[in-house]
Amino acid sequence: MKAIWNGAIGFGLVNIPVKIYSATESSKLDLDMLDKSDYSNIRFKRVNEKTGKEVKWANIVKGYLMDDKYIVLDEEDYEAASPEKTKILSIEHFVKEAEVDSVYFETPYFLEPQKNGENAYRLLIKALEQTKMVGIGTFVLRDTEAIGLIRPYNDEVLVLNRLRFSEEIRDYKDLKIPAKKAPKPAELKMAKNLIEQLSETFDPTVYKNTYSAELLKIIKKKAKGKTVKVKKSEPAKQGKVIDLMAQLKASLQGSKSKNAS
Repeated sequence: MKAIWNGAIGFGLVNIPVKIYSATESSKLDLDMLDKSDYSNIRFKRVNEKTGKEVKWANIVKGYLMDDKYIVLDEEDYEAASPEKTKILSIEHFVKEAEVDSVYFETPYFLEPQKNGENAYRLLIKALEQTKMVGIGTFVLRDTEAIGLIRPYNDEVLVLNRLRFSEEIRDYKDLKIPAKKAPKPAELKMAKNLIEQLSETFDPTVYKNTYSAELLKIIKKKAKGKTVKVKKSEPAKQGKVIDLMAQLKASLQGSKSKNAS
């Protein structure tokens, strides 16, 4: 793992020096883009729009267009905007994790304590666990301010979840959402029964990225010159009146059969 941020967590008057590491990695297959005519790799170049010549990464700067003129920024400008947030994530509030809607969650990171911060690190883990709270604060990562949610994970490590700002959540008022009409009591009771039958403790290891595994099987077959047969799935039927009771009953029966076996 390679650290992507060096700084500290501010916990009251206590500073815990930490490094941030990405907590996830993609399980998608690494597919390259190729030219259909000869299967050559497609390369992307950074090109000067005036000269048409390629520009080296070292010669690229970032700017903001204002009044038809670019204002170019350098490293000092980024730090000057909020110098304390580039080096410290101050926990401003403690809240119940259940109060934070999942729509705000973006990216998880692991926090690693640095020298002389181990005791305070373990203290924060235990305090959060026993109070069942999470810490919330803002910090700057890769030239962008973010909300951070800090919580214990597996009683061993602190996880920092990057959260979206409220203004980043799009308004859904333009969607065709059904009116708030109460469901039929019998349908609601049966739906709750189905939920109860399918309820169990969440185990993330049960869920596998089977699509990538199946796609890799197809790749290996094609590598051997074999033909791949496609199983066509039934398209979703639209515009048809749904008999909810019939579907719920069938679902309950199917669930009972699975549990029995």
